[in-house]
Amino acid sequence: MPSVETSPNRPYHLVIFGASGFTGQFVVEEAARTASEGPNGTLKWAVAGRSRQKLEKILEQAASVLSKPELRTEVDIIVADVGEPDSLAAMCKQAVIVLNCVGPYRFFGEPMVKACVENGAHHIDLCGEPQFLEGMQFNYHSKAEVNGVYVIGSCGFDSIPADIGVLFTRDQFKGTLTAVESFLTVNAGPEGGCIHDGTWQSAIYGFADGTKLQNLRKKFGLKPLPVVGSRLKRRGTLFYSNEIQQYTVPFMGSDPSVVKRTQRFLVKRDNVTPVQYGAYAGVGGVSNVVKLMFASLMFWFMVKFSFGRDLLIKYPEFFSFGVFSKEGPTRKQLEGSSFQMAFHGEGYTDGHEPSSGKPNGKIRVVVQGPECGYVTTPIAMVQAALTILNECPALPDTGGVYSPGAAFAKTTLVDRLNKHGIQFSVL
Repeated sequence: MPSVETSPNRPYHLVIFGASGFTGQFVVEEAARTASEGPNGTLKWAVAGRSRQKLEKILEQAASVLSKPELRTEVDIIVADVGEPDSLAAMCKQAVIVLNCVGPYRFFGEPMVKACVENGAHHIDLCGEPQFLEGMQFNYHSKAEVNGVYVIGSCGFDSIPADIGVLFTRDQFKGTLTAVESFLTVNAGPEGGCIHDGTWQSAIYGFADGTKLQNLRKKFGLKPLPVVGSRLKRRGTLFYSNEIQQYTVPFMGSDPSVVKRTQRFLVKRDNVTPVQYGAYAGVGGVSNVVKLMFASLMFWFMVKFSFGRDLLIKYPEFFSFGVFSKEGPTRKQLEGSSFQMAFHGEGYTDGHEPSSGKPNGKIRVVVQGPECGYVTTPIAMVQAALTILNECPALPDTGGVYSPGAAFAKTTLVDRLNKHGIQFSVL
């Protein structure tokens, strides 16, 4: 069983790497809020990044926001840089878990994963980039297994609500669940909202490198998961959803690939029936559809060429109609925003064999919470880390590179999230 204990040589339960970044600052605040939930009521943690001065400012900011002046002196600072492997190794040797907030992960993520695996620190990230997530599994799973290190990707909004939401739906269904579709809606609130352009950059490079992901998946040589019950039909590129009463598109993030990885793991470990999954996101009314179509056409054309990618990166607000910006959302915008993810599942109720005709039972589950990127994401990441620290026996028996559902299927992560404003409920 992998170790989650601190020691004189490994003094910190958590080290937040990239703490001075846009997302990292909110992870710092969330860690400070929940320090009493650490082992034996104490969380020993530090912040890390390239600039000591910036890290000091982040701690000063957190101390002010949370009215916790002790953060200025009680939280240690570690200087480390992804371009300096020795500094990463020195940092990892001091941490039980590294919370890696430095993206885009396709450019900056692997050195951190490598350092964690080689130096015995568990690794959690917020990645929504399937190529990176699956690449790390391909390259490091065996070594992480041998070294007793958990590497758990996509522990933010991508993809804990979706992945854990599917498992929650399965557990609440009285019978054998065979298929789930999720429908995401986001409410911006009176102040409006936007997303920091780091996510925009990840999307640009992800679409540009789509063939690399396909080639990587071929290397795994995996067989398709068996289909039980009716095969889940793919919806159109744009359609009106009766489930959420608005126009809807396929969800373009990592959720579908992460859920599939979890289902594959659970089929192998527990010999369970795999759940088919489709993910969709609401875009609103007709005016939003027009904007989306125009922006999508520009995006798909420009992302194919280096000059187009440069323009997309330089002017995110213009090309995304204000959805992405270099400044990111304000705190007022964060306070007014929320999300809801509705899961519509079907399967065979107790007493009916999964092979006997069409599914005869349905279920509807909702996962809802505060703003996705910078409120829900830090909550999910910190609670994932606290789950590792407090419930290690419920995690997989060996280290390895895991999806959230594969790692946390037998833990109380849902209960932890419920207590912190990310609500899972059956309707």
